[in-house]
Amino acid sequence: MIDFDIQRCTRKCHATERELRPGDLYFSVLVPEGSEVVRLDFSKESWEGPPENAICWWKATIPDPQSNKVSWAPHDIMLDYFERLLQDPQQQDAAYVVGLLMVRRKIVRLDDTEKGDDGVERLVLVGLKREGNYKIPVVEPTAQRIAEIQNELTSLLQTGDPPAAE
Repeated sequence: MIDFDIQRCTRKCHATERELRPGDLYFSVLVPEGSEVVRLDFSKESWEGPPENAICWWKATIPDPQSNKVSWAPHDIMLDYFERLLQDPQQQDAAYVVGLLMVRRKIVRLDDTEKGDDGVERLVLVGLKREGNYKIPVVEPTAQRIAEIQNELTSLLQTGDPPAAE
């Protein structure tokens, strides 16, 4: 199994090591490093664009610690991450959870469920923000995997920006 061991926003610029303060605009990028995916955060001033091997990137704002709002990375970032999970048979449970999250956020629509020749039930999702259909196996994660997946999604896809009206 491939596990991602990625921390939340470091609140420190990867290039300059300057501490990022509430309200600072910053850029996050996910890059492969061996068998892992690493998140790097850059201040607005040191951002020179994503590296060539970037899986995805986005800009965000360091949240005010007094705020409890949760916001997610843009829809395209979530779709890119979801499509990457679908390519890894060991991440089917995470793909299932991200798929459900995208249904809730109206990035995709649950069109149908079907049972394949292999007896596995699959959700048929239709892209609302990007063309394409996805068939994902229904793989309910174990309690331990739920915590791991939640930490992965929080680290990778949550930002401090106010929720976008997409």
